[in-house]
Amino acid sequence: MIEFLVGSGLATAAGLNAWMPLLVLGLADRFVPAIELPAAWAWLSSDIALWIIGALLVIEIVADKVPVVDTVNDAIQTVIRPASGGIAFGAGAGAETMRVEDPAALFADGSWIPVAVGVGIALAVHIAKASIRPAANAVTAGMAAPVVSTVEDAASLTLSVLALVLPILAVLLIVAGIVAVVMLLRRRRRARAAREGV
Repeated sequence: MIEFLVGSGLATAAGLNAWMPLLVLGLADRFVPAIELPAAWAWLSSDIALWIIGALLVIEIVADKVPVVDTVNDAIQTVIRPASGGIAFGAGAGAETMRVEDPAALFADGSWIPVAVGVGIALAVHIAKASIRPAANAVTAGMAAPVVSTVEDAASLTLSVLALVLPILAVLLIVAGIVAVVMLLRRRRRARAAREGV
């Protein structure tokens, strides 16, 4: 159960920022003695992986702050964020993985399931993020992009760290975020209906 909570927190974080949870996992494996990634995911803490992930994180952070560029970035990230969510869920949950030399063996033993769950979670979060962002940019003439992006980056970092340290709290934050988004959407729908009824 804890493995599912850890993986869910990391995959949700990947839906907001593809590289943040991977960098947190790699750094935690490297510097926190209590956290050790399974051997199949240990590459995340290698020097080359940390430098590449760090550089890609900086690019995503900057691109996500610029109106219009953020929308293009979200389109590109439609593939990257779910893949990152799959890796983060698989690594964070400690799933046993193997080299895929025999694709039938991958599906036979179920080692693909944590990765698929992570892909699904990250994709759902990414779709929500990518569909809300253009509306926020349109309403504020792009002024909201840096603020919204900074909040998303902070949420991704917070979820990534909490998923490893306090996974139950991470899941509670995810639930609170979902409730907040649903309430916001309902409020907007009621306000729109009231305007149209006037």
